[in-house]
Amino acid sequence: MSSTLPLNTSNQTEATAVDLSFVFPCLNEETTLGTCIQQVNESLAPSGIRYEIIVADNGSTDSSREIALGLGCRVVPVAARGYGAALRGGIEASQAEYVMFADSDSTYLYADAAPLYRAAKEGNADMAIASRMIGEIEPGAMPTLHRRLGTPVLTTLINLLFHGKLSDCNSGFRCIRKTAFDEWQIRSNGMEFASELLIKALKAGARSVEIPSGLRKGPEGRVAHLRTWRDGMRHLLFIFSEKPRLFELLGFITVLVTTLLQITAFCTGPVSIGGVFHVFDLHSQALLLLTGIIGAQFYLFSCILFLQSNDRSLGITRKLIHLDEGVLFFTLLATVGACATVATYIGIKWSLSGFGNLNLARDLLFWSHPLAISISFSVGLLGLHILKKAQK
Repeated sequence: MSSTLPLNTSNQTEATAVDLSFVFPCLNEETTLGTCIQQVNESLAPSGIRYEIIVADNGSTDSSREIALGLGCRVVPVAARGYGAALRGGIEASQAEYVMFADSDSTYLYADAAPLYRAAKEGNADMAIASRMIGEIEPGAMPTLHRRLGTPVLTTLINLLFHGKLSDCNSGFRCIRKTAFDEWQIRSNGMEFASELLIKALKAGARSVEIPSGLRKGPEGRVAHLRTWRDGMRHLLFIFSEKPRLFELLGFITVLVTTLLQITAFCTGPVSIGGVFHVFDLHSQALLLLTGIIGAQFYLFSCILFLQSNDRSLGITRKLIHLDEGVLFFTLLATVGACATVATYIGIKWSLSGFGNLNLARDLLFWSHPLAISISFSVGLLGLHILKKAQK
């Protein structure tokens, strides 16, 4: 017999203590929800685990809610839209030690619910993941783009940046310790919820385990909620947002190195190395200018990320973020003045030549380097301070 706790929407009885809450995020899943609930019951009921099933309803307009109630599930309405919002609502409604969740589209191997719980419990883990990538994936169950590129790339990126040992960062079948989830303060409403959960767990030094699972092909005609490029970019943006130090160091070093090389190129002129490689000519200067601007943008991107991050930045970054507005004003003024001075110099040289051709490309590329970076920093800092004020 299933130990699922029923919910009467008009008169909810006091819930019995449970060890596990299984949460299904749901938005119009009437064709698959009943099957998913039944398979979870078949896995958990014989195991002796005290559990309940929560359906986090995200505004369904079909009969999903009625199906869930009819099968003895607890239905939790979640007004905020999105996969992550639905899961957060369902997880927050749980009072169990562990919370498990999986999509309600009949694609996951719900028979692995009991083994996944045991892996978390016996391993004293804060998170257990049912990995599709080390399990059996049915033909047609996962698009080739997701299987060969999307999930492996994002998983590798998370492992490298946050020192993980994961095989499937996008698995939507997980079991987490409720107290740990509360400490991680997950905020994502969209599909990036999956990445946030992993990254916050890794940054907190949480213990995670994986079990091999798999993926089945969904019902014919079902329209998936996942949007490949949009949701992939959301995952990527969240991963980057949690690693501002990467862009800070990359940007800072790039600006510093390209500036030193630009000075060297201006002082030495074109240089031939072994009669084969010719460097520090106009093309080298132009590429150094472009690379320096890109480095400045990376650095400014990190400054923006630090506004909402608890990660520690370099001392110079903290000073720029908290730069006095008076200093910022004179920095902008000096930058505009420098640009006007160079433009005036070029104009005078042009007029003295009878408005003919000029041979100032090397000089212009050299002076454009610090000016372009200064303009990037000045405008970027202006936007940064506006964002900082808006946060207060």
